[in-house]
Amino acid sequence: QGVAIVIMGVSGCGKSTVAAMLADALGCGFVEADDHHSHANKDKMSNGVPLTDEDRLPWLESLRDTIRERLGRGEDVAVSCSALRLKYREVLRQGDVSYKPGSYGACRVKFVCLEASAEVIAERVRCRAAEGGHFMPASLVRSQLDLLEIDAAEGITVIDATVPAHAIVQATVAQFRDELASTAR
Repeated sequence: QGVAIVIMGVSGCGKSTVAAMLADALGCGFVEADDHHSHANKDKMSNGVPLTDEDRLPWLESLRDTIRERLGRGEDVAVSCSALRLKYREVLRQGDVSYKPGSYGACRVKFVCLEASAEVIAERVRCRAAEGGHFMPASLVRSQLDLLEIDAAEGITVIDATVPAHAIVQATVAQFRDELASTAR
């Protein structure tokens, strides 16, 4: 049936790197959430202005629709998305048309959260910004850390973001091996 594995966490945790490597390991598609942001959202963040829930909703709905399309074709997909709050993850879970709110274990949209200290994250974001590699300034890291919420009932896997990316990918593949449609099992 296919599974969407969302690599989540604050900016600078390594989501995009890990999700792209996961897609390669599984031989499946990769969806970069940043590509679904409007120009207005990117401009706001570039100027150090945190997004509101109203700003985020069309972005999350676009990601949900992309996940739904991939799952509908029976494909696995690796997604990088901050997905910081439960209500944001609920929008993404609706990519599984059979998802019933609260039935986290049965949902085909799974989450792996990459976590590191505020200092590690801020340094990564500063380095990336200095290289011109991203629109997110280090000044917004605190607002993202403040938004991050994980309910234990969700069953989200939390992984240390300072672990090498290849090890995170191996652990993720092993965890979801029985649910994946991919031939890379």
